[in-house]
Amino acid sequence: MKDLVVLAADKDLEFTVKGIFARADAIGIRPIEADVYVNPNHDAGCVSRGVELLNQFRSGYRHSLLIFDYEGCGKDKDASLDELKKALNEQLHYSWGENAKTIILHPELEIWVWSDSPHVEEVLGWKDKNPKLRDWLLDKGWLQEGCLKPLRPKEAFEAAIREARVPKSASLFHQLARKVSLQRCTDPAFRELKTVLKTWFPKKTL
Repeated sequence: MKDLVVLAADKDLEFTVKGIFARADAIGIRPIEADVYVNPNHDAGCVSRGVELLNQFRSGYRHSLLIFDYEGCGKDKDASLDELKKALNEQLHYSWGENAKTIILHPELEIWVWSDSPHVEEVLGWKDKNPKLRDWLLDKGWLQEGCLKPLRPKEAFEAAIREARVPKSASLFHQLARKVSLQRCTDPAFRELKTVLKTWFPKKTL
């Protein structure tokens, strides 16, 4: 039986999660055996059929995660993030007990991209460019003075790589997940993911 199965909303999230799992020491967990699957119906599909799909894997995995963006999931106008997460966790509990969790990114995955790590500039094609990425974001109105992250993280991400002529690819998210310090990301959903993983897969002590 494997440790973990993950149902992710898209390839970008799949590559991000795989990059994070490859850094067990940085997260503070033991190495895990995990599989990540992508829901073909993306965020909305994770809400409508995510629990059903994960339940099909119950006999082969000890734990499961359902991960998607709040924005675009189809329920962001009807239920609060906490209400939606609570409802999905309750559904997962019937088959998985405490061994399954829902992680909802608000507003979307790109919120995890933005930190003050120099690797962000490097991966997004802004290393040695003038102006610096942060200054460009401020100048274009994507970032407000005094704020660490853009209010529209996805649109800012796409604008930044377009300006740098870097093709959009899921591999960018994998590179960021492998390079950027995991301690620098203060996003609540990311911190929740780390807490869940450390609870399920603690480092073995000698």
